[in-house]
Amino acid sequence: MQTVKPTYPDVEGSHRILRDPISDTTLQAVRHYRLSRVREQLRRHDVPAILLYNPVNIRYATDASNMQVWSAHNPARYALIFAEGPAILWDFHNCEHLSAPLGTIDQVRGAIHWAYFGAGPRVSEKAREWAIEIADLLHQHVGKAQRLAVDRLDPEGVAAMGAHGIRLTQGQALMEQARAIKSAEELELIRWTIRVAECGIQRMADELRPGMTENELWAWLHFENIRHGGEWLETRLLASGPRTNPWMQECSDRVMHAGELIAFDTDLIGPYGYCADISRTWTVGHVPPSPEQRRLYRLAHEQLRHNMALLRPGLGFREFSERSWPIPEAFHANRYCCVAHGVGVADEYPAIAHPGRDWQGSGYDGVFEEHMTLCIESYIGGRDGEEGVKLEEQVLITRNGCEPLSRYPLQADWLD
Repeated sequence: MQTVKPTYPDVEGSHRILRDPISDTTLQAVRHYRLSRVREQLRRHDVPAILLYNPVNIRYATDASNMQVWSAHNPARYALIFAEGPAILWDFHNCEHLSAPLGTIDQVRGAIHWAYFGAGPRVSEKAREWAIEIADLLHQHVGKAQRLAVDRLDPEGVAAMGAHGIRLTQGQALMEQARAIKSAEELELIRWTIRVAECGIQRMADELRPGMTENELWAWLHFENIRHGGEWLETRLLASGPRTNPWMQECSDRVMHAGELIAFDTDLIGPYGYCADISRTWTVGHVPPSPEQRRLYRLAHEQLRHNMALLRPGLGFREFSERSWPIPEAFHANRYCCVAHGVGVADEYPAIAHPGRDWQGSGYDGVFEEHMTLCIESYIGGRDGEEGVKLEEQVLITRNGCEPLSRYPLQADWLD
């Protein structure tokens, strides 16, 4: 039997740019829903405000986006969201105009960049200046309240806030809980991002040939994402042949050879800042798999389908872990880091640990809820094996179970 190259509907061969289906009405609904989710969490935890530095959290709360990757390691933008009060954004130098059309921000100010890159030896001085401004706003809008949630903060900032009697509390947990439940309009954005990612996957399938490098193939996913308005790839997880086992080896200039496995994980931040996190495994040249490659693929597929079938609203994380597909001993050492994880504007809460020692070391309980979006993970590669198979599906929790959001086909002909 000849292996058939997988194809995504209406894309294979044409590589046309798809029309963006997202309306301004949808975007406005998403923005206001997300901001309301943040404020709901603040009220639930009796915290009057949250200070955000993580650019993904700023994007979620306000939809303000500016140099997202750069801002992730240069803390030069921040936002203060009040439970009962304004949403204030401090943006990079002369960037106040970028957030004017959003409708979620009440005031934009110029940021005080007190990290070492911006302040050098004046870090402490600039941090004190920054803290005075934040403390004044808290006093103005909250009065004598002394609690402030923060998602991340360098030590000088903690000390500067403490000097004003402000007690800091963990804000990332609040943001993860806010982000966990998706609105109908958010799902429109997620489906569009996944469609863009699958155009990139199809382009890789069409371009894949023996003799090209892993980097050359990976570039096509970037290309399709960017030309459709996407933003970046979180990782570079594409590997071929012996580099597929163990997993987590990022793509390189290795030349790929006919018949080897090639596996990848998109980890793609696409249009409007949403994540498409899908994994597929093929053979280089789309030739029929060997018996061993077919065996690995069948096991990975079985793990994926078994765990997807368990999902439903009200199911506990621990019960899901305990009932998850039992990984054969030969593949346990190289197992993926989790059974499943949340996904939205990035990888998100929850992360479900494998049963046994993994659960004892890092597991935590909770409950799956309707309108959560998750990624179900599988990696099968023996400790002494030559290759491995990586599969991953992005799904939506519905009242009846789970609905696959990723439509790009698996290799059904490998399961015969």
